[in-house]
Amino acid sequence: MAGQIGGVAEAGNFLSQVEVAAVLTAVNADRSPAGFMEIRLRSMFSGAGVRAQLRPGGRLGWLRGAVGGFFGIALAALLAKPFAAMGALWIVAPLGASAVLVFAVPASPLAQPWSVVGGNLISGAIGLACGHWLGLPWLAAGVAVGLAIAAMTLARCLHPPGGACALMCAMGAQSNGWGLGFLAVPMALDMALLVIAGLLYNNATGHAWPHRPHPVPPLPAGTWAGTYDIADLDAVLAEWDEVLDVNRDDLDALFRAVERRVLRRLEQRAR
Repeated sequence: MAGQIGGVAEAGNFLSQVEVAAVLTAVNADRSPAGFMEIRLRSMFSGAGVRAQLRPGGRLGWLRGAVGGFFGIALAALLAKPFAAMGALWIVAPLGASAVLVFAVPASPLAQPWSVVGGNLISGAIGLACGHWLGLPWLAAGVAVGLAIAAMTLARCLHPPGGACALMCAMGAQSNGWGLGFLAVPMALDMALLVIAGLLYNNATGHAWPHRPHPVPPLPAGTWAGTYDIADLDAVLAEWDEVLDVNRDDLDALFRAVERRVLRRLEQRAR
């Protein structure tokens, strides 16, 4: 599942790989909760990726994501309201969570167009079914979210706001009698408008969306750089047995780019 496998290589993460290694080393030396918390807090506010994200400008800056979130939600709200019946709901709360992913971390597998549309609508449909078929609200809510996670994973559209859609629809089906019409308007309409906004804004601001993995940089022949095989990466990911939020191909490109950078530094030192 290349689209759902990955790690903390996304630029918007809190810990770089070097910082993760530093945390692990320090934790081995000081295993107390206070020691770990101090290390974690320091790491959250250090590192080039974090510093770039805290600046307002640039491709990683918070301002780009904030403006994108405003644009996406405002567009959806403005264009969806005329389609809603008088007094009916015309924008759903999970759309705000989807906007955070689409505009703040557009490279994440969880933030891709199919994840936004498929994850939210599949989960919403499951929530409506559970709300109508299961009499107990607590049972309908729990079953809806559990089934939504399973369905999104199998459909390769895992999207955290989908859990909120499942819960919202399960409760709405019981309390307000929501049916398939609610899945069309406002849900499908809202998601479609958010995806259109994501396509326009992300691509206009230098983030290809849907995300395309970074090209693997060429490595000089006859050196140690690039000698690992993609099967080695797959083997390590299988050993970790974790669902990590970065594309497998991005991980490969990242590792090879780091190797190339290290090789250049070693060659400069040798001169």
